[in-house]
Amino acid sequence: MAVRRDTIWERFLKPIFQLFLIDEDKLLQLYKSIDWEKESDRFRQPNLTYPEYYSSQNFHGIQGGYLNGDAPVTYDPITQYVLPPNETWVRQGVIEAIEGQPRRILDLGCGTGSTTLMLKQAFPEAEVIGIDLSPYMLIMADRKARQAGLEIQWLHSKAEDTKFLDTSFDVVTASLLFHETPPKVARAILREAFRLLVPGGQVIILDGNQKTLLHTDWLTEIFEEPYIKDYAAGSVDAWMGAAGFEAVRTQEIWWVHQVTRGMKPTPVEDSSIATPQMEETSDTILVPVG
Repeated sequence: MAVRRDTIWERFLKPIFQLFLIDEDKLLQLYKSIDWEKESDRFRQPNLTYPEYYSSQNFHGIQGGYLNGDAPVTYDPITQYVLPPNETWVRQGVIEAIEGQPRRILDLGCGTGSTTLMLKQAFPEAEVIGIDLSPYMLIMADRKARQAGLEIQWLHSKAEDTKFLDTSFDVVTASLLFHETPPKVARAILREAFRLLVPGGQVIILDGNQKTLLHTDWLTEIFEEPYIKDYAAGSVDAWMGAAGFEAVRTQEIWWVHQVTRGMKPTPVEDSSIATPQMEETSDTILVPVG
């Protein structure tokens, strides 16, 4: 698989995972069992233009970033070990932050669908849609959903420009997306989420703990993330407030992670506008008074 040889991952972490945790032969077998170009055509939107911030980077040291079959094959085996203390517990923070019973949920930058599947399992009556910029990641997401017997719609789209109609969703989520985008794009994604949500709708963002990352340089260097230091220097709370969200709160998860929730305000009726009162006449016909 095409990975730069000079990365910290290649020099230090990969040998450890190979020795103790990951069956690389099994991953290679999975990789060879899928016709990546043919399968990706099921999701690929030919008119979608990849933004430069995405197409120009080798995320995690992989040549081509997420735009190849290497990424979805290796993503899940690695992620389960780099989200301490347990990947499922960390992703569960998204589910626990959601209030009520949403009818329509959008998962932005869904990757291989790990959080998306959990959303559908937690809210089986809801329509759940996952979108991602990589059609290759969507292949794996769809494969996992079918294996789990879950009906989820997967779309090839940009999180900052989804093309959905205004007020289309009750909940919008994003897991481990913001540290992989420049802050200006993260802010654009939140503006898009605001547009997509119904009044009273919720946005839930799971990612690395910005306070921890800001003061822990080795964490920002290990996994070859081009934008993580800029992410660490920012504030999801402030970004949400600037996008118009209210009741913003961030909860730390196991020191390394954070979940931030915001709500789209519900319009308040103007009490200064008089509402016509109704009076019952002798012939029982209601007419406005005043």
